[in-house]
Amino acid sequence: MENITPNSCTGDGPGVILVAVDGSTTSVRAAAWAGGFARRQGSRLLCVYVATRPALAGLALTVGAEMTLEQDMDQVATELGEEVKASAASYNVPLEYVVRSGDPVTEIVRIADEVKVDAVVVGASTQAGHRLIGSVAVRLVRMGRWPVTVVP
Repeated sequence: MENITPNSCTGDGPGVILVAVDGSTTSVRAAAWAGGFARRQGSRLLCVYVATRPALAGLALTVGAEMTLEQDMDQVATELGEEVKASAASYNVPLEYVVRSGDPVTEIVRIADEVKVDAVVVGASTQAGHRLIGSVAVRLVRMGRWPVTVVP
Protein backbone atom coordinates (compact mmCIF):
# COMPACT_ATOMS: atom_id res chain seq x y z
CA MET A 1 0.00 0.00 0.00
CA GLU A 2 1.24 3.48 -0.83
CA ASN A 3 2.34 5.84 1.87
CA ILE A 4 0.10 8.82 1.18
CA THR A 5 0.99 11.99 3.02
CA PRO A 6 -1.90 13.16 5.22
CA ASN A 7 -3.14 16.71 5.03
CA SER A 8 -1.22 18.95 7.40
CA CYS A 9 -2.15 22.33 5.93
CA THR A 10 -2.70 25.16 8.38
CA GLY A 11 -3.77 27.82 5.85
CA ASP A 12 -7.32 28.91 5.16
CA GLY A 13 -7.53 27.37 1.67
CA PRO A 14 -7.77 23.70 0.81
CA GLY A 15 -4.60 21.85 1.76
CA VAL A 16 -5.21 18.77 -0.36
CA ILE A 17 -7.45 18.48 -3.40
CA LEU A 18 -8.27 14.95 -4.55
CA VAL A 19 -8.99 14.57 -8.24
CA ALA A 20 -10.18 11.27 -9.69
CA VAL A 21 -9.01 10.42 -13.20
CA ASP A 22 -9.83 7.55 -15.54
CA GLY A 23 -8.66 8.85 -18.90
CA SER A 24 -12.11 10.01 -20.03
CA THR A 25 -12.56 13.49 -21.51
CA THR A 26 -14.42 14.75 -18.44
CA SER A 27 -11.79 13.38 -16.03
CA VAL A 28 -9.03 15.07 -18.02
CA ARG A 29 -10.97 18.34 -17.74
CA ALA A 30 -11.43 17.70 -14.01
CA ALA A 31 -7.68 17.18 -13.59
CA ALA A 32 -6.93 20.42 -15.46
CA TRP A 33 -9.47 22.32 -13.37
CA ALA A 34 -8.12 20.84 -10.14
CA GLY A 35 -4.54 21.65 -11.18
CA GLY A 36 -5.41 25.29 -11.78
CA PHE A 37 -7.37 25.47 -8.52
CA ALA A 38 -4.47 23.89 -6.60
CA ARG A 39 -2.03 26.34 -8.16
CA ARG A 40 -4.16 29.36 -7.26
CA GLN A 41 -4.80 28.13 -3.71
CA GLY A 42 -1.27 26.85 -3.01
CA SER A 43 -2.69 23.34 -2.42
CA ARG A 44 -1.35 19.85 -2.95
CA LEU A 45 -3.00 17.71 -5.60
CA LEU A 46 -3.77 14.06 -4.94
CA CYS A 47 -4.59 12.36 -8.23
CA VAL A 48 -6.36 9.00 -7.92
CA TYR A 49 -6.82 6.39 -10.64
CA VAL A 50 -9.03 3.43 -9.73
CA ALA A 51 -8.65 0.46 -12.06
CA THR A 52 -11.95 -1.33 -12.50
CA ARG A 53 -12.63 -4.59 -14.25
CA PRO A 54 -15.29 -4.66 -16.94
CA ALA A 55 -18.48 -6.36 -15.76
CA LEU A 56 -17.88 -9.43 -17.92
CA ALA A 57 -14.18 -9.82 -17.13
CA GLY A 58 -14.94 -12.66 -14.72
CA LEU A 59 -16.14 -14.72 -17.67
CA ALA A 60 -12.67 -14.79 -19.26
CA LEU A 61 -12.08 -18.33 -20.43
CA THR A 62 -8.31 -18.37 -20.32
CA VAL A 63 -5.58 -17.25 -17.96
CA GLY A 64 -3.95 -15.47 -20.93
CA ALA A 65 -6.99 -13.24 -21.37
CA GLU A 66 -6.95 -12.47 -17.63
CA MET A 67 -3.26 -11.53 -17.75
CA THR A 68 -3.80 -9.32 -20.81
CA LEU A 69 -6.56 -7.43 -19.00
CA GLU A 70 -4.26 -6.84 -16.01
CA GLN A 71 -1.45 -5.65 -18.30
CA ASP A 72 -3.82 -3.26 -20.11
CA MET A 73 -5.00 -1.80 -16.80
CA ASP A 74 -1.38 -1.36 -15.65
CA GLN A 75 -0.46 0.33 -18.93
CA VAL A 76 -3.39 2.76 -18.67
CA ALA A 77 -2.44 3.59 -15.08
CA THR A 78 1.19 4.19 -16.04
CA GLU A 79 0.39 6.36 -19.07
CA LEU A 80 -2.19 8.36 -17.17
CA GLY A 81 0.26 8.85 -14.31
CA GLU A 82 2.91 10.20 -16.66
CA GLU A 83 0.40 12.64 -18.17
CA VAL A 84 -0.84 14.01 -14.84
CA LYS A 85 2.69 14.30 -13.45
CA ALA A 86 3.78 16.30 -16.51
CA SER A 87 0.72 18.54 -16.24
CA ALA A 88 1.25 19.12 -12.52
CA ALA A 89 4.88 20.02 -13.17
CA SER A 90 3.77 22.58 -15.78
CA TYR A 91 1.33 24.06 -13.22
CA ASN A 92 4.11 23.92 -10.60
CA VAL A 93 1.78 22.05 -8.23
CA PRO A 94 2.89 19.33 -5.78
CA LEU A 95 1.29 16.05 -6.86
CA GLU A 96 0.88 12.57 -5.48
CA TYR A 97 -0.43 9.93 -7.91
CA VAL A 98 -2.19 6.92 -6.41
CA VAL A 99 -3.40 3.81 -8.22
CA ARG A 100 -5.93 1.48 -6.63
CA SER A 101 -8.24 -1.18 -7.95
CA GLY A 102 -11.84 -1.84 -7.05
CA ASP A 103 -15.01 0.21 -6.89
CA PRO A 104 -14.17 3.84 -7.69
CA VAL A 105 -16.42 5.39 -5.02
CA THR A 106 -15.21 3.02 -2.29
CA GLU A 107 -11.55 3.67 -3.10
CA ILE A 108 -11.97 7.44 -3.46
CA VAL A 109 -13.74 7.59 -0.09
CA ARG A 110 -11.07 5.42 1.55
CA ILE A 111 -8.24 7.62 0.26
CA ALA A 112 -10.08 10.87 1.02
CA ASP A 113 -10.60 9.75 4.62
CA GLU A 114 -6.98 8.52 5.01
CA VAL A 115 -5.53 11.79 3.79
CA LYS A 116 -8.28 14.04 5.18
CA VAL A 117 -8.70 15.88 1.90
CA ASP A 118 -10.35 19.27 1.78
CA ALA A 119 -12.04 18.94 -1.62
CA VAL A 120 -12.84 16.31 -4.24
CA VAL A 121 -12.96 16.95 -7.99
CA VAL A 122 -14.41 14.48 -10.50
CA GLY A 123 -15.55 14.54 -14.09
CA ALA A 124 -19.24 14.22 -14.91
CA SER A 125 -20.36 10.87 -16.22
CA THR A 126 -21.33 10.70 -19.87
CA GLN A 127 -23.09 7.33 -19.60
CA ALA A 128 -26.88 7.38 -19.85
CA GLY A 129 -27.31 4.49 -17.41
CA HIS A 130 -25.80 6.52 -14.60
CA ARG A 131 -28.94 8.61 -14.44
CA LEU A 132 -30.70 5.57 -12.99
CA ILE A 133 -27.93 3.92 -10.96
CA GLY A 134 -25.98 7.00 -9.94
CA SER A 135 -22.59 8.04 -11.22
CA VAL A 136 -19.41 8.28 -9.17
CA ALA A 137 -19.95 12.04 -8.97
CA VAL A 138 -23.54 11.77 -7.77
CA ARG A 139 -22.66 9.15 -5.16
CA LEU A 140 -19.82 11.32 -3.80
CA VAL A 141 -21.98 14.45 -3.71
CA ARG A 142 -24.75 12.60 -1.84
CA MET A 143 -22.28 11.56 0.87
CA GLY A 144 -21.79 15.21 1.78
CA ARG A 145 -18.41 14.56 3.44
CA TRP A 146 -16.36 17.03 1.40
CA PRO A 147 -17.03 19.76 -1.12
CA VAL A 148 -17.29 17.94 -4.46
CA THR A 149 -16.79 19.77 -7.74
CA VAL A 150 -18.17 17.97 -10.78
CA VAL A 151 -16.55 19.17 -14.00
CA PRO A 152 -18.58 18.70 -17.21
